[in-house]
Amino acid sequence: MNKKQIIGLIAAGLVFTFVGVISAITNVVSGNIMSNNKEEVVNAFLKSTENATKLPDYDFIGLVKVEGTIANVTQSSGVFASDTGYNHQKTLTYIDEMMQSTTNKGILLYVNSPGGGVYESDELYLKLKEYKEKTERPIWTYMSSMACSGGYYISMASDKIYANRNTMTGSIGVIMSINNMKGLYDKLGIEEINITSGPNKAIGHPGIEMTEEHKEILQSMVNESYEQFVSVVSEGRNMDVNTVKPIADGRIYTAKQALELNLIDEIDNYEDMQNEMISEIGQDAEIFVPAQEENALLSILSKAEKLEPKSDAQVLTEYLKEKESTGGLMYYAK
Repeated sequence: MNKKQIIGLIAAGLVFTFVGVISAITNVVSGNIMSNNKEEVVNAFLKSTENATKLPDYDFIGLVKVEGTIANVTQSSGVFASDTGYNHQKTLTYIDEMMQSTTNKGILLYVNSPGGGVYESDELYLKLKEYKEKTERPIWTYMSSMACSGGYYISMASDKIYANRNTMTGSIGVIMSINNMKGLYDKLGIEEINITSGPNKAIGHPGIEMTEEHKEILQSMVNESYEQFVSVVSEGRNMDVNTVKPIADGRIYTAKQALELNLIDEIDNYEDMQNEMISEIGQDAEIFVPAQEENALLSILSKAEKLEPKSDAQVLTEYLKEKESTGGLMYYAK
């Protein structure tokens, strides 16, 4: 074996050793992140998604896209869930920034959503109302494939509502979904024991039977949110409450049906709606689409979490936790 071959073997051995060490360190670090510090890592990287939007220095109509479930980003499935869909806090901040902008001339609200949480839907609706009241600038809504329940709710802050001819909208109502697992628990020999300060403290827990009193309590909460929804529609569409209630039974409407019921104003395509809004404003305004920047490292961590093997017990536990978390009040349509 000559000198060059020996040097080559030594170099290859060093490279192999280096790669092995780096791989081992990476596995240890990623394992520690996945097992011990998920929340800390998420909180650190989510902050980078809330940076201010760079608004243009020319006259513009700000596009506010609401796509997917209207919920806070931390409620997304998986602790490292990627921030590529609707970002609640960033959207609220963006509207605040347009309120302060001297070049902003209005908002185009683009909705493609089945709805979401009562709290988040109302928070966004109130932020849009605040924008309109403080700036006296118009808000127009374009409904894409779906603008149901909370997606319709937020549209009530608009001066004018357009829908695609294939849009599904409406679903005016409230839902609270709770999974009762007592039958399953009984089969598995699991007994849920809750030490509470009162008979209604464990209301909605999956391992206990729901009493009539429990149902009445939860129904009263749903009814209250429903009345709020009806009131918002009544104000937003300038309709009497008694006119709204018969059509607010939770059903979904086609765009044509919604137009006949005065739930929307026009049926048209997106491009024509944009041109109409620009023409109505009467200025040389342009539609401004904010850049969608995804945190690269957060995306990598999200993919890494999906690759992490899970036992059957972990899968079942996560499923039960997910089902338990859906017990809140929702303006939502499936």
